[in-house]
Amino acid sequence: MADRDAAAAEDRRLEGEAAGRETAGPSQDDKAKEQATAAEPVASPILVRRRRTLEPPPTVLALSDVELRTRTRRELLRYGLGGAAGIALGGLFRFGLKKQRRADVLNEILAFDDAVAKAMYSPGRLLPTYARSQVTEFKNNYLGATPDASILPGWRLTLQGLASGRTETLALGDLLARFAIRDQVTRLVCVEGWSAIAWWGGLRFAELLEAYPPAGDARWARLESSVSLDPDGKPDVYFVSIDLATARHAQTLLSTHQNGQPLTMAHGAPLRLVAPMKLGLKHIKAITQISYTVDEPADYWGVRGFSNYDGI
Repeated sequence: MADRDAAAAEDRRLEGEAAGRETAGPSQDDKAKEQATAAEPVASPILVRRRRTLEPPPTVLALSDVELRTRTRRELLRYGLGGAAGIALGGLFRFGLKKQRRADVLNEILAFDDAVAKAMYSPGRLLPTYARSQVTEFKNNYLGATPDASILPGWRLTLQGLASGRTETLALGDLLARFAIRDQVTRLVCVEGWSAIAWWGGLRFAELLEAYPPAGDARWARLESSVSLDPDGKPDVYFVSIDLATARHAQTLLSTHQNGQPLTMAHGAPLRLVAPMKLGLKHIKAITQISYTVDEPADYWGVRGFSNYDGI
């Protein structure tokens, strides 16, 4: 009994001391800790400067609920069907078609692409022109080795498939004496992904067609370079096809000059095609023969699996 009374008295004493500390506030040790903490330096806030965007504010379109639902359904169908078709075509190509059939399908796609490009072509649409001060560096882009200047003295341009039934042979002097040299500064776009602005001079292809008209049923021209070389310097005849509608375009030139000077060997001397509405692989250099045909002739890159039309 005495032990329990002593324990209870000790508990009351401890509770009284704790209550006294809470009433009296922090102890001397607690005050010292607070002062030490207050004396520590406080880091200044970091200001982050945000760069202003130069983009214009977005355009806000106000659509009614009916228009919004209509657009949403239409776009869902369009993109959904397009995506499904792409997946199906990819699976078909990988698992459902034999190698030859895959090649045939790709050729059909290229033919369709050419047909669309032909349908969209407008003979009256002029491509952008530039000031001579905007001319850029223009690299030698021969497929193989560059022909030597030894070809120039004996060079001749042969014309076949004419309304006269004759074959005409013209020297460079004949062209320069008979036709006006017209200048234009246009962009050449290469299928490899680069482009360049060049100052060309030459006769209009349309004027050659007027002076030496093709047969009445001709629709195409085949341009050939018999002096073209492969990378090892061996003969490799280069040839392109071009429809006569494109040949008659006001900006299609048979170029003899660049930058006000006769063409260099690196850029197609003595005569090259300049057709800014076509990719660069159509711009055949060192032309030696032009033949007019009813049907579309073969094309160097076309027979190697690329597009025939190559329009821009």
